[in-house]
Amino acid sequence: MSASVAEQSGGVEEILNANLKGKELEEVYRILYGRILKPLEFCADLSKFAADNNVQLVGYMIEAAKEQLRAPRKVRIAAIQNAIVEPTTAPIAQQREAIHRRVGQMIEIAAHGGANIIGLQEAWTMPFAFCTRERLPWTEFAESAEHGPTTKFLSQLARKYGIVIISPILERDESKDDVIWNTAVVISHTGNVIGKSRKNHIPRVGDFNESTYYMESTLGHPVFETVFGKVGVNICYGRHHPQNWMMYALNSAEIIFNPSATVNGLSEALWGIEARNAAIANHVFTVAINRVGTEVFANEFTSGNGLPAHKDFGHFYGSSYVAAPDGSRTPSLSRTQEGILVAEVDLNLCRQTKDHWGFRMTQRLDMYAEKLAEVADPEFRPNVIKEH
Repeated sequence: MSASVAEQSGGVEEILNANLKGKELEEVYRILYGRILKPLEFCADLSKFAADNNVQLVGYMIEAAKEQLRAPRKVRIAAIQNAIVEPTTAPIAQQREAIHRRVGQMIEIAAHGGANIIGLQEAWTMPFAFCTRERLPWTEFAESAEHGPTTKFLSQLARKYGIVIISPILERDESKDDVIWNTAVVISHTGNVIGKSRKNHIPRVGDFNESTYYMESTLGHPVFETVFGKVGVNICYGRHHPQNWMMYALNSAEIIFNPSATVNGLSEALWGIEARNAAIANHVFTVAINRVGTEVFANEFTSGNGLPAHKDFGHFYGSSYVAAPDGSRTPSLSRTQEGILVAEVDLNLCRQTKDHWGFRMTQRLDMYAEKLAEVADPEFRPNVIKEH
């Protein structure tokens, strides 16, 4: 991370905790986040190990009402946000191996903290170099989703700890045509690959020049049935599209991960809203994960906005959080520090909220399907009624 990280705020929670106490602080958290969540307690040795390694470790419980006929379906979800380790000018293998070691350590901390499903950030094995528009060396980070070094590395950890891992990588489809994709690999607690999901919506805004490297997914909205629950993966820019979240939910997802890479000055005003709104609208849990730090590249690049060329993307502001179907959410991880957020959730809350609010029952899919088909027709004209 660059020196500019020191100038960044640690986030809303850091400011609140420094300036408010007691009942006043609790009331602000209740208003902001829906309800006061009980903290998860970790053993002292684990908390010390995390702190000694400069990893923020926090946990919360999102409870559901007790039912008579269904036992609680408690699952611990972990969101991991990390920075790159080596300079972007270091050899590719060295960069990836350093990140593997760092994130591997964080996965082990999360596993010892009881995590069942661990989600990593978008393209977690590499700098988010798509701003540069350079092919080499960045395309060398692309690897097989099924047999690449990252999947092999994580499969061992998944098997060792009996955890599910969501691993977003830059994929090269070696079995088909060597084309590159932005992909999330879902690894079972057995260590086997259950499947993969790809990024459905590709940004063309600011420095996010991703369509230079890969295009929109053709896999649709797959949902993966794990031993801990049904999981969907809505990668990064897809969070701006409500229909994208909806399709994963309609395909029966109970937890939708949103691995991202986004910077301040662009999306921070949207960040705390979109995944939370999606959880509410679709009766699901959502997990918003963003990388942290400022990544500096060797060559200058421009943003197409008339401003001077620069060598960094901006500050990736972390702030990962988990949102619940009832509208509550956890506090965020830091804006400046690597961290692990563990949320113990009761998946029964999905159905309970569905019964309470009835959004699924009242959403009129038949009407919208008909109208969307009309809008997709090139000959469509808006139905605007004017005064005569």
